[in-house]
Amino acid sequence: MKTTLLAGFAILALATAVHAAEFDLSPEQPARLKAEPNQEAIAAIPADFKFAAEGKFTVAVSPWDPPIATYATDGQTVVGADPDLASLIADSLGLELNLVATAWADWPLGVTSGKYDAVISNVTVTEERKEKFDFSSYRQDVVGFYVRNDSPIQSITEPKDVAGLKVVTGAGTNQEKIILEWDRLNQEAGLAPVEIQYYDDSAASTLALQSGRADVEFNPNPTLSYSSAVSGDTRLVGVQSGGWPAKAEIAATTRKGSGLAEAVTIAINGLIENGLYGKTLERWNISAEAVEQSQTNPPGLPKT
Repeated sequence: MKTTLLAGFAILALATAVHAAEFDLSPEQPARLKAEPNQEAIAAIPADFKFAAEGKFTVAVSPWDPPIATYATDGQTVVGADPDLASLIADSLGLELNLVATAWADWPLGVTSGKYDAVISNVTVTEERKEKFDFSSYRQDVVGFYVRNDSPIQSITEPKDVAGLKVVTGAGTNQEKIILEWDRLNQEAGLAPVEIQYYDDSAASTLALQSGRADVEFNPNPTLSYSSAVSGDTRLVGVQSGGWPAKAEIAATTRKGSGLAEAVTIAINGLIENGLYGKTLERWNISAEAVEQSQTNPPGLPKT
């Protein structure tokens, strides 16, 4: 991932991360945007493709956390950035959205069996997954550095920027791997070590940051960005690809060889061009994760 591109997204996100905001979690979603049919995308749908339900785009989503996907105030309707994008893609394909909440572990079988036409649920592209699925990228897999509003820290873009800091991160995660490697590089260079802190839940992490026991939290950007916008107590000072140093992307996932991926990619690029994509990410405070262009089966994270 290009550092300059990430820096640009970070600057864009910084403008919205320091003021408390309200998010619409109502089941009605009156602010959800609508798109016109994209004739190029419709023409790219294979003539022999059988949708799970006639006239509908059936999309699986796992409502794991706002702002990506969560349950609305009625406890039943799934809302968030991914449902919004699924709706826009359905519009672009000239179809009605049939959004199905599913457990994360269940989507692979559902897609391969044809139960779902696609899954749009924060799925990262990997080379291993590409052996079984096709992908249409729509977001960067981004982890973010967040600090208290009154912190003297203004920017974190490279390993030396975290030297000597107390950093909260998640155990056994990609972001932990990144911070451990940065710490190793720093110590090899004679810089002060990082003090890594782990907490069982987000409330404890937030308390550590607000009390000054920690200097920065480094975890998935969507959740931290949402929390920052709601509370107004923290701000973004840097982002990195979740696959650092490799580029990691989130993508709409379809059945391997079904031919639907190209139509979905065209639809997403149409939404990027007409501005609806950017407005949707801005609505959920995740502009820092925007892609410039959707790609069909982009390079994925390497096999481990």
